[in-house]
Amino acid sequence: MERMKICVLKGDGIGPEIVDQALKVLKAVCDASGIKLELDFALLGGIAIDQTGEPLPQQTIDKCKASDAVLLGAVGGEKWDHLPARPEKGLLGIRSALGLYANLRPAKIFPALKTASPLKDSVIGEGVDILVVRELTGGIYFGEHNRKTENGMEIGYDVMQYSTAEVERIAKTAFELARKRNHKVTSVDKANVLEVSRLWRETVIRVHEEYRDVELNHMYVDNASMQLVRNPAQFDVIVTGNMFGDILSDEASMISGSIGMLASASLGVGSLGLYEPIHGSAPDIAGKGIANPLATVLSVAMMLRYTFSLEKEADAIEKAVELSLNHARTPDIKSEDLPVYCTEQMGDFLAKTVRELLA
Repeated sequence: MERMKICVLKGDGIGPEIVDQALKVLKAVCDASGIKLELDFALLGGIAIDQTGEPLPQQTIDKCKASDAVLLGAVGGEKWDHLPARPEKGLLGIRSALGLYANLRPAKIFPALKTASPLKDSVIGEGVDILVVRELTGGIYFGEHNRKTENGMEIGYDVMQYSTAEVERIAKTAFELARKRNHKVTSVDKANVLEVSRLWRETVIRVHEEYRDVELNHMYVDNASMQLVRNPAQFDVIVTGNMFGDILSDEASMISGSIGMLASASLGVGSLGLYEPIHGSAPDIAGKGIANPLATVLSVAMMLRYTFSLEKEADAIEKAVELSLNHARTPDIKSEDLPVYCTEQMGDFLAKTVRELLA
């Protein structure tokens, strides 16, 4: 690869701080691998409201579409909560504008943070490494939302629906990802109650015919939520709909022990993807230099893997993060035995380590 063009949306709160450190690491990768890095910056969220009056300016959409990938910090904050068009509307808007239908949320317990996980050692076993693949643009969140009055009583309703085409594409995404991991997919639904889930299950089974090298099993969402804390090591790739995925990905993420370690990717047709940490903008610590940049750095690793197919470089970033946990910590995951690094120090250490690993 000779060149990559990234649109950078630093966003609000700690977004600019953590993105700056992630860019240090990305630049280190490009320097070591002889890749020309082009960066284009745009506005999203609260800062976009402040400067343009809207959370997602058209110019931002245009810049994102003209790039190979998008790196996002975080959006939102109490400053804008009273506005009708809140910063989060910009996040939903950019996902829609870019056609990003698959949200990838890894949940991995790093050995150095094993004691931070709420799960017992006997449950964790030799380790947990789960990838939740959530359908992002359909389901109940995008169905009809309305109210009606019957017999003098107000009734609210929301419609959950999926087409076979929507299920087919997210199922194919999950099977393709499983082929690069441990060849196992668990499809989560509620087919014992919901007709939409019965369609989901039938469609996933049909798509599986093209991926016979991947093991497929099915699980009701209530059982899946229990199994995630009872025996998480049984899972490799979990694929599910929008609402179930919203809940299960948050549950799975908590077993890692720290929200500051959690990256994500949102993918669509083709290679363009949006990469971001799952934590919020944390305006209460913005500007203090104590924010943990590791989730954003791990999001860059996902970018290299899923958009650019740079496995060696992605592995180097993940290895650097693992090494950092035995070297120093940011305040949110501090250890009595290790020095505490500020945000910038952690970025410097990771960039240096990546250069050494790729030398």
